[in-house]
Amino acid sequence: MIYSHEVEQMCKVAKGPHHGPAPIPEEGKWVQAYEIKDISGFSHGVGRCAPQQGACKLSLNIKNGIVEEALVETIGCSGMTHSAAMAAEILPGKTLLECLNTDLVCDAINVAMREIFLQLVYGRSQSAFSDDGLVIGASLEDLGKGLRSQIGTMFSTREKGVRYMEMTEGYVTRMALDNDDQVIGYEFIKLGKFLEDIRHGMSPDEALDKNKGTYGRFANAPKYIDPREE
Repeated sequence: MIYSHEVEQMCKVAKGPHHGPAPIPEEGKWVQAYEIKDISGFSHGVGRCAPQQGACKLSLNIKNGIVEEALVETIGCSGMTHSAAMAAEILPGKTLLECLNTDLVCDAINVAMREIFLQLVYGRSQSAFSDDGLVIGASLEDLGKGLRSQIGTMFSTREKGVRYMEMTEGYVTRMALDNDDQVIGYEFIKLGKFLEDIRHGMSPDEALDKNKGTYGRFANAPKYIDPREE
């Protein structure tokens, strides 16, 4: 260690009480975190890219500073999906600090990594007060049926009004309108379950009928439209 001449000439003043860092809540315990290995928890981070054309939701399950589980969800950019595939392969097994300094290619994923890092090291995790935290695989509970990300997609114009395209329930096939052409419900297909049933041997027609549903006053509507065609 090299000190400047000014510092060398100073007399030493003893340091007072040193209590260490403030404890943070981690998996049902209060922990004084000195090193990355002191961090455990399950949390989420959301980031966007510089052009703001895409976003990422990153979920990590950390045990003793190591990423044991990663869920990467992206929207709005086709290239981002490929970056997400790479990030999901790279992140598990790394320390939280390694992940923070790993180039995850996509701006949005890198920003999400920064945000989740802050959540975890400040003790603001989803599992802060859960004894022993959450099991590995907990992030899958954030997904919809058939392990498909929950997505909302709506489009509207001043001239033609709103079009519902995808809801949490699934892919919207028809919208129900009343006599004033106001939306009163919609029909949807649970895509995740639909494809899952087909994979398990069900015929496409049977799977489609099984996984159709409606919301609102759909059944008795005077008018229906296809949100993508009409």
